[in-house]
Amino acid sequence: MARILLVDDDEALCELLAEYLAGEGFEVCAVHDGVAALARGGEGGWDAVILDVMLPGMSGFDILKQLKARDDVPVLMLTARGEDTDTVLGLELGADDYVAKPCSPRVLVARLRALLRRRAAPADAATLQVGDLCLDERSRRVTVGDAEVVLTGAEFNLLALLVQHAGHIVQREILAQEGLGRALQAYDRRIETHMAQIRRKLGPLPDGAQRIQTVRGLGYQYVMR
Repeated sequence: MARILLVDDDEALCELLAEYLAGEGFEVCAVHDGVAALARGGEGGWDAVILDVMLPGMSGFDILKQLKARDDVPVLMLTARGEDTDTVLGLELGADDYVAKPCSPRVLVARLRALLRRRAAPADAATLQVGDLCLDERSRRVTVGDAEVVLTGAEFNLLALLVQHAGHIVQREILAQEGLGRALQAYDRRIETHMAQIRRKLGPLPDGAQRIQTVRGLGYQYVMR
């Protein structure tokens, strides 16, 4: 049973998430401020920490830095919806993944399990190679040939889903839930915007074709050559 430290000042949300996580086989301890988070985090033995960015008295970023300085415990950040700046800063400070709030408990559990699987896997199992593109899920680093490609947190998550299923269509609903941490909304163009940015940053395949194909009405596919 994985032990999870949940840090969020919204006590009602913590109760909801703790109950859901317990039902999924996790042992959860919830705390609601930075002092308690650092005290409980310092006890060690945690398999992962779920950490909100916005906390009273001490930001989630400060807690993240102190937790990572003590122990390389996996940390999944909870960020405000659409705050890519918070996401990028958290990842640069050592966060392992993020979920945008308000979040679905089901999505949170899926991302948490994926994070724990990545940490348990051998180093080479976390590296995905498709043609000249290499995606490292541990370091969240992407290279095309010898050049590193800098992606935002949302862009990395979406690309990782496509590369994991290279040659197959990934539905927009799955990209929204697992990549952006929220359900797909009517007239929501955020996935299309992110895909345009990813295509621009990756550039075309060596033969000039697009790396990511749009499958109208269904989703997207990373092309295999």
